[in-house]
Order: sequence, then C-alpha cells, then structure tokens
Amino acid sequence: MLLLLGFGAIFYIGASTSPIIVFVFIVCIISFLFSVYLTKWVLSKDEGPPEMIQISDAIRDGAEGFFRTQYGTISKMAMLLALVILCIYLFRSTTPQQESSGLGRLASAYITVAAFLLGALCSGVAGYVGMWVSVRANVRVSSAARRSAREALQIAVRAGGLSAIVVVGMVVIGIAILYATFYVWLGVDSPGSMKVTDLPLLLVGYGFGASFVALFAQLGGGIFTKAADVGADLVGKVEQGIPEDDPRNPAVIADLVGDNVGDCAARGADLFESIAAEIISAMILGGTMAQRCKIEDPSGFILFPLVVHSFDLVISSIGILSIRSTRDSSVKSPIEDPMAILQKGYLITIFLAVLTFVASTYWMLYTEQAPSAWVHFALCELVGIITAYIFVWITKYYTDYKHGPVRALALASTTGHGTNIIAGVSLGLESTALPVLVISVSIVSSFWLGHTAGLVDEAGNPTGGLFGTAVATMGMLSTAAYVLTMDMFGPIADNAGGIVEMSQQPESVREITDVLDAVGNTTKATTKGFAIGSAALASFLLFSAYMDEVATFAREPFTQVDIAIPEVFVGGLLGSMLIFLFSAWACSAVGRTAQEVVNEVRRQFIERPGIMDYKEKPDYGRCVAIVASASLREMV
Repeated sequence: MLLLLGFGAIFYIGASTSPIIVFVFIVCIISFLFSVYLTKWVLSKDEGPPEMIQISDAIRDGAEGFFRTQYGTISKMAMLLALVILCIYLFRSTTPQQESSGLGRLASAYITVAAFLLGALCSGVAGYVGMWVSVRANVRVSSAARRSAREALQIAVRAGGLSAIVVVGMVVIGIAILYATFYVWLGVDSPGSMKVTDLPLLLVGYGFGASFVALFAQLGGGIFTKAADVGADLVGKVEQGIPEDDPRNPAVIADLVGDNVGDCAARGADLFESIAAEIISAMILGGTMAQRCKIEDPSGFILFPLVVHSFDLVISSIGILSIRSTRDSSVKSPIEDPMAILQKGYLITIFLAVLTFVASTYWMLYTEQAPSAWVHFALCELVGIITAYIFVWITKYYTDYKHGPVRALALASTTGHGTNIIAGVSLGLESTALPVLVISVSIVSSFWLGHTAGLVDEAGNPTGGLFGTAVATMGMLSTAAYVLTMDMFGPIADNAGGIVEMSQQPESVREITDVLDAVGNTTKATTKGFAIGSAALASFLLFSAYMDEVATFAREPFTQVDIAIPEVFVGGLLGSMLIFLFSAWACSAVGRTAQEVVNEVRRQFIERPGIMDYKEKPDYGRCVAIVASASLREMV
C-alpha cells in the first residue's frame, strides 16, 4: 500500500510538472523492475558445493560488515557537513534570482540541505546494491565455471548489469523527483514566483551530496582493497611461495572482500557522482542558454539530460541481454575471448545510443528560432560517444594482456623487481597522454559545434558553445550503464577465481576463471578511464557554472580568468599541488595499512605452523577486522 501511495504521489507530481518527467519516471520504474528480474535470474543459479558456499559466506560477512561501518562513518560526516551548509546558506547574501522569486535565505538553506542529504542517500543506496549483488553472484560464477565458460561470463555480466542499472536509475529518478517536487512546491512559472530556467540551480546540493559520498567510498574502499592485496601477496607469494588466493593465506578473504568494497561499491558511487554532476550542470546551462535566447518553452533544454539517461537505461539493458550462454558450450570446448563478447555488447549499445540520441535531440531541442540547432547538438553527442569509445579502446590497449604495453612490462619483469617497477611507472605516466589529447579535441570541437548552432542572445552573440560541450558529456555518458556493467563484472570474476582456488577445484575450472579475471582487470581499468574522461568534461562545465554564479553574486560580468595576476597564478599552483599531496596521503595510507596486514599474516604463520600443511585453519576474520579498522581510520 505504501509503495502504491508513493508511486501515486510521484506520478501526480510528475504530471503536474511536465509529460517529459512522467516519461522519465516510467522508464526508471521499468528499469528497476528489470533489475529485479536480473536479481531473481542470478540468485536462481546454484551456489556449488559446500566448500564454495563457506568461502562465499566469509566474503559476504566481511564486505557487509565493512560497508555498514564505513557508511556509518560517512553518514555522521554528512550530517556534520549538512549543518555547516545550513549555517553558510543562512548567513550568505541572496542572489537577484532568489529575490525575484521570493525565496528567502531560510527556504534556500533548507532546500540545499535536503538536496545534499538526498544525493548522499541515493549514492549510498546505489553503492550498497552494487556490493550486495557482487557478494552473492561470485559463488554462482564459480559454480558455473565448472560447467562452461560462457555461462560463467553470462552470470557475471548480468549481476554487474543489475547494479549498473540501479546506479544510473537512482541518479535519474532522484534528480527528477527533486525537480518535480520543487516545481510543484514553489509554484514555478506562476506570476511572481521562480522562473523554470532558475530551478536547476536549486539541485546543486544533490550533486554535492553524491560527490561527498563518492570521495569517501572511493578512498575507504580503495585503501581497503589495495592494502589487503599488497599484504596478502607480500607474505603469501613472496615469503611463503604459495599461489595467489591460496586458502592457507590468512589475508586472502580480506583481499576478496576488498574487491567488493573497493571496486563494486566505490566505482558505483564514482559513476553516480559523475552522472549527477553532468546532468545538473547541463540542466543549469540549458536553462541559462534558453533564458538568454528568449526561447518560448525552455523545458526541453532543461530536461534533455534526464531523457538521455532514461534512454541509457533502455539501451544498456538490451546490451546486457545480448550476452547469452550458448547451449552446446562445455568445459571441454575452447574458451572464447570474453573481451570480444563484451565488446560486441558494447558496440550494440553504442549503435542504439546514436539512434536514441538523435531522436531525443530532435524531440527536445528543436526550436523555431534556430531550426538547424538540433543537428549541431546531435553532432556534439556523436563527438561524446566517439570520445567514450576511444577512451575504452585506449585503456584496453594499455591494460589488456594481448597488446604491446603489458607484454613489454612482462618482459621487464624478467630482469627483476626494479626494472618491473620502472617500466610500470613509466607506462602509467605515458598512458595519460592520449586521453588528454582526446579530451582536448572533444572539448574544442563540441564547443565549436554548439557555438555555430545558430542560437543567439538579444545582442546577436552566439550562446550555444557551453551547451554543446554539455551535450558531448551526455554523449560520453550515454552508455554509462553498460560501461559500469563491464566494470562490476571485474570484481565478481576476481572473487569467483578466488573461491575456485580456495575450494581447490580442478585446474580446468581455474583456467576459465583466470581468463575471466584477466579480462575483468581490463574492464575495471576501462571504467576508471571512462569515469575520469567524463569528469574532465563535466569539470569544464562546472567551472563555467561557477563563473556564472560568481557573476550573479558580484552583480558584474565575469567572463575570463587572468592567469597573469599573481594571486590567480598562485591559486593554480596550490590547486595542482593538492592533487599530488592527496595522492601521497592515499599511497602512504595504503602502505601503513598493508604493514599491519603483513605483520598479522607473519604472526599467524609463526604461531600456527600447521597452516602450511593444511592441519590448522588461518584466522581470516582477524585480517578483515584489521584492514577494515585501519582503512576507515586512514580515510578520515
């Protein structure tokens, strides 16, 4: 009953706002129903023999325990920050827009805090769903690998797809509900109230809440996964000479827990934040541009990003379903390249993205003032989709074992640890060049396409440049759900490999999970590249939105930043320095946490000599507890 009442209220608010919002709500709810279907499909698969289930339960308990503690810490900090935001908004001066709409300081403060907390909550829920499904899917992938490689791949992809669709759906429905609620509550566009073009400015708190949770989820989860990995490998592989994921290693469960909290939950929160920032900044820019160009119905330009990401949910679902298991596949048949299968699904998704994007551009962005503008914006979207594809290809080139860079690194390892580290660091530094060039080209070309779209303000100046870049960012993120699916596939495959090794399955099963794990490492790196590229485009938009905000408060134009002014130059230096300082702190946090793991694993090997010949069981829980408490302490 409560659910029906909730849906009824949502649709009533949506219908009072715009039919476009109703369309967005319908697509999101259908996507959530599809994710329920995927959950049932994944959970209907068998979990394998008791020894597999026992290991999976240990991973699940560790991941869920850490998640509860981590998000407890994050929620306390979010509450504290919400109070700070409330105080800042109560004491800061009001903008002309707020004055004209009759929004006082108190209402503005409460709106921003509510949006901030909703953004943080939605991001947390999305991260939890990602982790919840991965700790249940891993053992099912291990069990399927005993039968066929293709079935194991299909389960891992569908489990990843489930959490990806929930992440993107939560972003879209969260922003749509906020927008519709504010629209109805503030009586937007009625005489003497707020204009619809100023409404997106009230949503910035949502993006900030998402960013806040993403930062801590990435940092806490990242420290956990890397410290456990380093600690387990240093003692297990190097000192004791046992293979990776060996059941005798006390830190192996902590390592597998780290894959879930670091890669599933944290990457989900990261892309959630990227998409939220991109949607809100594009809505703000669309509203500003429509206002300057005196477009009669600006709602198309404002709600365009929500429609694009609604279609993303549809096309990514089709991409996920395109990966099927073949009937005659068995362990004996040669293992297909999982990367090729995933790439095929990605190409299907891209093709559908182009079609839906062109249709929605014509539907939402056609205006009598500039009849050809929608074509320019459709081309901007094409720039974004091409950029995303090139990013995926570049990351694959630098991280896939089939290509030169990884092979050169393997060759460097034959002459020792030192040459391996030198080659690895240089490869990492070199891999930044191509993405930066690609992003630069896409920013300039999309800005030019938007600038020449024919949309001009009262003085005859072209105004579409920034919105063109916003559309390119949307294009880049228009396949986000499928890319996130490929990412979530990584830790699930990694965990499955660990469970197979620990439950001492036959070598033929381990071969299958090894191939899936290797591909999973590439897809995890791909999503990092994808998230960073889209964040670079979104940061350009946010910088422009920031300049608009400053101009509004200063009540004078602010169109350029002069780097020749000493204070501005120093600001740039300090900003650049922060990145290195933050990275250094993150690295040293991993180092200190890994030392604690190494000491604990060594202690167990000394105090329990029977571990090495399987006479005694290691204390896995102790390592998980040490990494969890240390990583949370380091995160704060």
